[in-house]
Amino acid sequence: MTGLPSVQEVEQAAQRLSLGASASELHGGLCGWLAGGGQASAQWPSKVLADDALAPVPAGSVLETLQETSAQQLEDRSFGFELLLPPSDQGTTERAAALFDWCRGFLGGFGLAAGAKPPLSEEGQEALGDLARLAQAAPETGEEEEDQDALAEIEEFVRVAALLLHSDCVLATRHRQRLN
Repeated sequence: MTGLPSVQEVEQAAQRLSLGASASELHGGLCGWLAGGGQASAQWPSKVLADDALAPVPAGSVLETLQETSAQQLEDRSFGFELLLPPSDQGTTERAAALFDWCRGFLGGFGLAAGAKPPLSEEGQEALGDLARLAQAAPETGEEEEDQDALAEIEEFVRVAALLLHSDCVLATRHRQRLN
């Protein structure tokens, strides 16, 4: 499976299409859309950003790769799903801000795809509530090493929460359809 494009590549591609979202927020929105049952298509930016005037993603572009890789990673049984965040050599505050942007994007995309009452397990409802709290957060500065450890834990939680919500809304629905 191919990895995600870099934050810089996605930022540049988003700017070319005038998407008005950071790379992390855009990836979060895409993953939320897919986790909520939204369809992968060249029109994903207009769906995720709720703007029908946005152009479709060009074939072979970085944004097409982002969508295809994200969809594959969400389906990956070995939990190879990644969040598109600045590299770990960037400052903790910058990475935390990008993570909170990712969560805001995820919630928006998820809500658009899943609707007001998605079929969530108790754990899924809890995870969605936790993501909503993270989306409202802002980075605080503290002890750098402690902050890095805390951020790594939050990143892992967000990654697992996204997979759980995808499982509740997409995989469980698919499984129920096969049973009927």
